Amino acid sequence: MTASAPPLTVTGAAATVNAQAARTKKRLTSPWASLAAIVIAVIWTIPTLGLFITSFRPQSDINTSGWWTFFKNPSFTLDNYKQTLDTQTSGSTFSEAFVNSIVITLPAVVIPICLALLASYAFAWVDFKGRDFLFVVVFALQIVPIQVTLIPLLTIFVKLHLAGTFWPVWISHSIFALPLAIFLLHNFMKEIPKELIEAARVDGAGHVKIFFQVLMPLLTPAIAAFAIFQFLWVWNDLLVALTFANDSTTSPMTVVLQNLTGTRGTSWYLLSAGAFISIALPLVVFLSLQRFFVRGLLAGSVKG
Repeated sequence: MTASAPPLTVTGAAATVNAQAARTKKRLTSPWASLAAIVIAVIWTIPTLGLFITSFRPQSDINTSGWWTFFKNPSFTLDNYKQTLDTQTSGSTFSEAFVNSIVITLPAVVIPICLALLASYAFAWVDFKGRDFLFVVVFALQIVPIQVTLIPLLTIFVKLHLAGTFWPVWISHSIFALPLAIFLLHNFMKEIPKELIEAARVDGAGHVKIFFQVLMPLLTPAIAAFAIFQFLWVWNDLLVALTFANDSTTSPMTVVLQNLTGTRGTSWYLLSAGAFISIALPLVVFLSLQRFFVRGLLAGSVKG
């Protein structure tokens, strides 16, 4: 067998996965399913549209009329966004909190993906004693409520002198995400034909070469699907941020927006602008990775 066999097999495996995803997608695109999806999308989008319009309306218009009156008397202003970005709450401005959210979210997405990829490969393709039992234990960790772990984790972080840094948030989000990440990536890896791995082993490939050169090209949809889940979860998280990042140097946007709601509850022009700023980046991420998201979910959910 020549050294070119594994790449050819990779292409065949990718075609199989794409064919399975295409069959499942065809079953989900009936006229009634499409109609229901359109209705849900419209209902889901109306509040976002109202928030978007409100964020650009002058303060006087917001206080005297609803956002739907904009179509009768349209008026725009960027003062809401300028004032929101410069407004300081609890020692941190909204623009600083935006940067903190990015600093928190990116490592909290990359770290669990890297660890879960290695663990998933071991559970899927490395035969060791107690593998199935350990996988069930990891999967069962998903039922542990996050709330019961916060105080013990905070105590540990304080003893390790990590309080006031980004490390507690990164570690906590990585811990909470690992069971689901391992479960999703493991199921995707198990769908890859066994013949692909055997062909690579016959050509002398070890675990490292198989993982990086054979499997990784096929795992892009699954990685992207989980990355979107994790990005949205971490970006919109308030509970973990309030527990581990509730100071001026590490506060993300969710904490600052919550403080803004408490201190300026009647300033709808600031709250609407701040809320839309907080959802703008997740929308861009989801729309840009949507095709990988759909492929990852469909390909990892079918067999045969």
